[in-house]
Formats: sequence, structure tokens, C-alpha cells
Amino acid sequence: MLKTKYNVIGVMSGTSLDGIDLVFVNFHFDEQWQFQIVSAETVAYSNKWRDKLKDLVHCDKEALELIDLEYTQYLAHIIRTFIDRHKITQLDAISSHGHTALHQPDKKLTYQIGNLPIISTILGEQVVCDFRVQDVDLGGQGAPLVPIGDKLLFSSYAYCLNLGGFANISTDIKHERIAYDICPVNIVLNHYAKLLGHDFDNQGKIASTGVLHTEMLNALNGLSFYKAPYPKSLGLEWVRSTVLPLIDSFKLNVADILNTFCEHIALQISNEINATTEASVLLTGGGAYNSYLISRIKNYSDCNIVVPQKQLIEFKEALIFALLGVLKLRNEINCLKSVTGASRDHSSGRIFQP
Repeated sequence: MLKTKYNVIGVMSGTSLDGIDLVFVNFHFDEQWQFQIVSAETVAYSNKWRDKLKDLVHCDKEALELIDLEYTQYLAHIIRTFIDRHKITQLDAISSHGHTALHQPDKKLTYQIGNLPIISTILGEQVVCDFRVQDVDLGGQGAPLVPIGDKLLFSSYAYCLNLGGFANISTDIKHERIAYDICPVNIVLNHYAKLLGHDFDNQGKIASTGVLHTEMLNALNGLSFYKAPYPKSLGLEWVRSTVLPLIDSFKLNVADILNTFCEHIALQISNEINATTEASVLLTGGGAYNSYLISRIKNYSDCNIVVPQKQLIEFKEALIFALLGVLKLRNEINCLKSVTGASRDHSSGRIFQP
């Protein structure tokens, strides 16, 4: 008989390289899933790790495997410190996303570092991880993975919109969960903020001082990705090969770049959420703190955009990866073909025992 209560640690590292998100969650199933976040924190990356992670796409196979081992050990240390700091004793599993090194599903390739079996041995705990590989093997995009959690935990909202390294969205269309990446967000905004010595554009203050550059905005909006049907997903490689060179070709100052790219984000998001009149939108992720960006999204939409409390803004993805692990332990579907384009729904991930 399946359990109805689970104590799980969810671990998430995103493309924006803000750090490692960790949550300790109590899940309870009684006809539907309920949750309580007990503890949560983000461990910022050191400059050394940030530099390593941002250059993963340039590593050859041998270098990547060495970094994978080092990162797995580092991640285990971070998780152990979290367990000790919060005095966690009752634990069913650790559910970890790892960190995406390569994501080229069209080439049947996706690689998340930090998912080696030794993570379980080091921690002495059951670990569920490596959630993307099976989906790509089944012909899917391997992303996004969060929508099953949106459906099971946040079904009262018409849309769940996350503004992280990329904007991604999930919703029900004709009784089927649909989700996809919309456009880059913090992965681009942070890149240009760093040119001025900032880790990010706090509340979008720099962007708000910039001037909209219509020609660059039109060029961004004209990128072929935006015309492609879902399911579709984005990766760092596309940003580096396509988006950044396009922006740099206009030779604008940083404030104007940030202003114009915020406008681009707002327009692309409004194109998606305006499909349902006056819908409720749950908005999470680091971009929820960019007041200027949120104001531009609201400018183009009549939807009721709900920005929740800080804990959910920052840790929703880690929370849902904790749920993905629970679903895998129960051998229940945690990856939807309607979202990724895989040949079938499936229970994705690998389970490692200490």
C-alpha cells in the first residue's frame, strides 16, 4: 500500500546561476496533493563555481565528466549542510534536478551534472534525480518538467508563469496540460547587468532609465523560435549563439538594452496569457522581483497576475522537483507527453540507494 505522507528535500539549480535552491517539504495525499514547506534556503554559487557552470557548453566530454564528479561531491556537501542546519531527521528521499550542462533534445542529448550515484553514497540517503534523460530518449524535449506539479499543486490558477533564466508557462488546454518555454529572461538581463558590475538589475531600476530601441525589439520579436509550435524549450546554447549576438550587433548602452529586452519579454508573455480573458496567473521565479518588468507585462495584459509570498516565488521549482521525486518513488506519472512531446506519459528519473 502506498504511503500518504512524505518528507522530502527538493534541490534545484537553474540556468541563471543564482545558486542552489533547497526546500524541506512535507507532502500529504488525500484525494489531492497538499504540501507544507518547512525549511528553504538558497546557497549562492562562489565565483569559481559560477565561472565553471557558465562555460559548461564549451567543455569536451572528458572535462565535463571531471566537473560532474566535482559538482556531485559539492552538491552532496551543500545538501548535507542543509540537513544538519535544519536538524532534519525524518527523510524519505532527496529529489535533485542537478544542473543542466547540455540540452539539445533535437540531437537526443541532455546532460545534468550532479546526478552521479555517489551522491546517495555520500549522503547516506535515497536520492531521486536525472529526470530529463528518459524523456529525451522517448522523443521528448526533456523540459519543462515543472507542469505536472503546477497541475497537482496549483490547479486553481489558469496559468503558472515562472520567470527564471527563461520564462516558462503551463496551463490546461482542452483538458490537457500544455507547457513550454516562452523566452529568455534573467539569463539575458543578468548578463548585461553584470557589464555594469551588478549581479542583476535590482527591481529593474536600470531598465526603467533606458530608452526603447524599436529596431532591436522588432528583431528580437522576429526570431524564428517564437513562431514554432509547442512543445518547445530553450537552452543556454541558443541564447549565446543567437540572442546575445543579435543584441550586441546594435551597439546600445546597457540601460537601453535592458529596457528593450524587458519590453520583448513583456510582449512575448502577453502573447501567451492573453489567450484567456482576465485569467489568473501565478507568477514566480526571480523575475517576480523585477518591478519594472512586471509593470510592462501588466501593461499588455488584463489578466489577474498574482505574485505570491517570497517563499513560493523563490522555491516553487525546488518544491515541484521534490514532488517529482515522490511521484517517481510511487511509480506514478511525473512527466507528461502533452508537455514535452514524448511518445508517452511516464515516470521519469533514477533512484539511487546508499
